[in-house]
Amino acid sequence: MKIVIPVNENSNETTVCASFGRAPYFLIYDTKNQTEEYVKNLAADAQGGAGIKAAQFIVDSGADALLTVRCGQNAADVLNAAGVKIYKTSSDKVDENLKDFAEGKLEAITQFHAGFHGRQ
Repeated sequence: MKIVIPVNENSNETTVCASFGRAPYFLIYDTKNQTEEYVKNLAADAQGGAGIKAAQFIVDSGADALLTVRCGQNAADVLNAAGVKIYKTSSDKVDENLKDFAEGKLEAITQFHAGFHGRQ
């Protein structure tokens, strides 16, 4: 299973980024191989539609789940259509979220905001 988390830096010392579409990086964690890969979010500097572009990247990466602070409706529509499950993070610590996810402690996000549309 592949799990994606929006993060602030491309290092093991990073924290979860509060902004999904504008996160500087994504951590892709493969539970099968127990590998981590940090990937630059090319949508972060988009003029508009960053959430949708970031969501499409996650779909294209083959992710099964997204762990995030929040998610906009348009991005959620892309993720849901592809079968990517969206979960609310429990803290800003990556390791804690991965542990909580593995233990079934994270709740699915069912309420999505309209998006920030140019606002941070």
